[in-house]
Amino acid sequence: MIKILFSPSEGKKRGGTQSANEILGALSARDTILNTYNDIVNSKNEEDIKKLFGFKKFTECEPYIVDIFNSPLMSAVERYRGVAYDYLEFDTLDNDAKEYIKRNTIIFSNLYGAIYAGDAIANYKVKQGNNIGDIIPDKFYKERFTYQLDLLFANDEILDLRAGYYDKFYKITQPYTTLKFLKDGKVVSHWAKAYRGLVLRAVAQNKIQTMTEFMALEIENLVIHEIKTIKNKTEIVYNIVN
Repeated sequence: MIKILFSPSEGKKRGGTQSANEILGALSARDTILNTYNDIVNSKNEEDIKKLFGFKKFTECEPYIVDIFNSPLMSAVERYRGVAYDYLEFDTLDNDAKEYIKRNTIIFSNLYGAIYAGDAIANYKVKQGNNIGDIIPDKFYKERFTYQLDLLFANDEILDLRAGYYDKFYKITQPYTTLKFLKDGKVVSHWAKAYRGLVLRAVAQNKIQTMTEFMALEIENLVIHEIKTIKNKTEIVYNIVN
């Protein structure tokens, strides 16, 4: 089976009606970082809150000033709003494709760490690269979750669609595949998010089970340019043809 690794998004959708579920690796493994985050958010210290969220104006912080332990919950894949998720168009997928994503996609959150796309999370805000109090999120989760993720992926193939920053949360030690996108011979950066979303959508729609099936998958506007393997990493380079 394939497991897809994916990035979160700075944007979030508010609200939620999902019941609490036990998220990957258990909430208790996250107690220290979640409690530290919650204490800062509810401290009424405007400077600390703005720093955590990465906002200049305190009014921008207000939607995120909640008790995350007593907040509406929503599955992670529905919570996040950004370029990759806009192109994924999760809400328009059929139920089988939605369930495929929820079960087989691991999102690397700046607050929650590695979670299934279907795990229920609160609305939150942590600017990428920011500490949570004295806690460095990527270091915190790499130390606590690497062994568990190694076990989780032991019998799976990995398609890594994360932005490079999230390599810090988990370094893959087994063979895996990642993607690069070229437009007019140049590597795209910002719009790579869009194509990662489109790739995840195509994988879910076709219920891809193996990397052999993925290699044979035709994805709209993408043509394989070359495939490179160095050590345990296989990189598929696509040309964008639209």
